[in-house]
Amino acid sequence: MDTNAQSLQRFLMLGEGPAEAARQAGGQRDARIDVIRGLALLVIFINHMPGNIFARFTPHNFGFSDAADAFVLLSGVSAALAYGNLIERRGLAIGALKLSARLWTLYIAHIAVFVIVCGVVATAVTRTQNPLYVEAINIQPFFNDTFEAVINALTLRYQPDYLDILPLYIVLLALFPLVYFGVRVSPMATLAASLLLWQGAVMLGLNLPNAGAAGWFFNPFAWQVLFTLGVVIGRAAQLGLAAPRLRWLDAAAVGFLLFALVVKLSSGNPFAIIALNDWVDSVQLGSDKTNLAWSRVLHSASLAWLAIRWLPAGAALLSNAAGRGLAAIGRHSLDVFCAGIVLSIIGQVVLAEAAFALWAQLLVCLSGITLLAGLGIFLSWYQSFTLPRAPAAPSLAHASSGQP
Repeated sequence: MDTNAQSLQRFLMLGEGPAEAARQAGGQRDARIDVIRGLALLVIFINHMPGNIFARFTPHNFGFSDAADAFVLLSGVSAALAYGNLIERRGLAIGALKLSARLWTLYIAHIAVFVIVCGVVATAVTRTQNPLYVEAINIQPFFNDTFEAVINALTLRYQPDYLDILPLYIVLLALFPLVYFGVRVSPMATLAASLLLWQGAVMLGLNLPNAGAAGWFFNPFAWQVLFTLGVVIGRAAQLGLAAPRLRWLDAAAVGFLLFALVVKLSSGNPFAIIALNDWVDSVQLGSDKTNLAWSRVLHSASLAWLAIRWLPAGAALLSNAAGRGLAAIGRHSLDVFCAGIVLSIIGQVVLAEAAFALWAQLLVCLSGITLLAGLGIFLSWYQSFTLPRAPAAPSLAHASSGQP
């Protein structure tokens, strides 16, 4: 067994203490996190406008997972690198205080977006005299019984369509200290407990309540698996552990991605195995997103493994304008996400009023991408001289050797 494999095994079996984590806390910000997260945010914006031409080329058409899966997994990585390191340096009390402040920010952002979206829909209905826009994103409870809808929204028990990712993130981030300390003690045991919670929730039908629906669209009992996996990856980076150079695992990950591609691009069962007919139909229509189907988890894990192994961790991803733009978007994910939600709702109205004409699809998508990229670039520029320079964040640079 080589040195990298031994390091990973030591981490998976034993974990490390706070002194070691503090020693490894240095490093530079990992461009991969920002670039991938920035791309995921743009894909989410595009997918929140169903029927547009760009949506045909987004990841869910070519694999079992999509941008939401990547976003949640990266949230776990980022939480481990940010709040985990703070806990190691300053203790749980300071870490919990900082985490609480972030949770409050997320909550206020969610409520603000909810109010703005209601205003956008009300304006659309008034200007177009088309009441169907109220039903388009499940916003009718707000207009039917505003007082109850407001109370449910404030308690996260009412989530219109496309406004359900932030509540999920709030719940997952609130659970971060428990997950993090579990990973510190035993990553393997924590992952096992996470998997058991997920499958137990699926079998028992556990979910959080959502007014007017069967439950949260993103079931937190299921989606915590990807978040936990992200925390494990972030903890490995925090400790400077390298991913082992296992070519067979690289091949398995690539093979599974190709398998998913063949299935998604096929109109029927490409393997002509009768026993797989129902399964193939289900994943072609879309793997269970609410309860996070196994196919999504394996697909996300395969992508994560290959990103750690093969994407350059340094400045190589920032050597061109596209990479720098995506990184700027990813660094300001909350601002861009909130703006993207509002723009996507406006885009839905514009596309419907234009009868989904091709020129309207191109105009709305390209304008939205430009505005979101511009917002990320502006915020990066603004913060470059308005905020004090913070210590460099740890990266995933040591999580992969970059060699086959």
